[in-house]
Amino acid sequence: MKVTKKKIGELNKCYAVSTFFYDGAPHLICAAEKQDPCFAFDPEGNYTETLWEGPGGVMTLLQAPDEEPVLLATQKFYSPNDSAEAKIVYYTKEKEGWKCSVLCDLPFVHRFGIVKGKDRSYLIACTLKSAHAFKNDWTCPGRIWTAELPADLKEYSTEHQLVMEPLESGLYKNHGFAVHEKEDGTSFAVVGTENGVFIAEPPAAAGGEWHCENILPVPASDVLYLDFDGDGERELLVLSPFHGDTLSVYKDSGEGFVKVWQREKKMPFIHAICAGEINGKTAAFVGNRQEDMELIMITYEDGYKETVIDQGAGPANCMFFSYEGKKKLLAANRETNEIALYTLQEE
Repeated sequence: MKVTKKKIGELNKCYAVSTFFYDGAPHLICAAEKQDPCFAFDPEGNYTETLWEGPGGVMTLLQAPDEEPVLLATQKFYSPNDSAEAKIVYYTKEKEGWKCSVLCDLPFVHRFGIVKGKDRSYLIACTLKSAHAFKNDWTCPGRIWTAELPADLKEYSTEHQLVMEPLESGLYKNHGFAVHEKEDGTSFAVVGTENGVFIAEPPAAAGGEWHCENILPVPASDVLYLDFDGDGERELLVLSPFHGDTLSVYKDSGEGFVKVWQREKKMPFIHAICAGEINGKTAAFVGNRQEDMELIMITYEDGYKETVIDQGAGPANCMFFSYEGKKKLLAANRETNEIALYTLQEE
């Protein structure tokens, strides 16, 4: 596979990436971990505008399913030791520019997403911990929080906030998060914690109960739950432990998940993770932030194979997308303050 890299911007401690459709066109956006701006680019990587100058502390960016463009974001999560004022906010475009409003205060919120039930959608958010008394204090575990997604987010503000309800508590280093779709159009969240990997599924009907289950009691920093080997069943691709160095794949044996592959080479401060389709097969993209600072692709072809996409950049997060028939990766290379766009030419 041929890879072409294009540096499209520079942003101090760039961290979160996403797509955002507004003004009748798709955009790529990248926001920062510290008190820095959020930039927008077109799908070819050309700068279009600055959405905001700050504050930063953005761990997650996500477009809401509103008719008008609404961008959800975490704010003021500056580090595990400086996130007591973290919250979920939303941005709307007004005549004077992009307006920021508070959806809910949620201390230590790190990741969130939207999952679909059969007749409604839900916001699901994860807090890394609940409190701390000193640096690197992990004695107060985090939670998974949920709320029915409002029809109009713009009804909410600092004075009238969305109420989130706890789904699962006692989760240490609650860091990993992904949303996956089912064949019936509904979706679920997979959550990676020191306690293990959890599946959180929304109610089957209005007023019903959430289902939350620990399916792998192995410490996980981040995780994907997709069919990588093409047998019709999902496998768990796990980064472990918290900000650790190990990349593994687990398969359901019918009596629990068993490890079927592990990358021999360690990846210190393993962090970036996303998935896409390459040559008709599911591919995972994983990056780490120390030593070689690699960005690699994992695919299955008579066994798990790895392809190095980049080295020396240090991605915090990456995102796969297709545009005009081309497969691309947008990466926030935090360790080098580099926003990069990779074009992946399939064989």
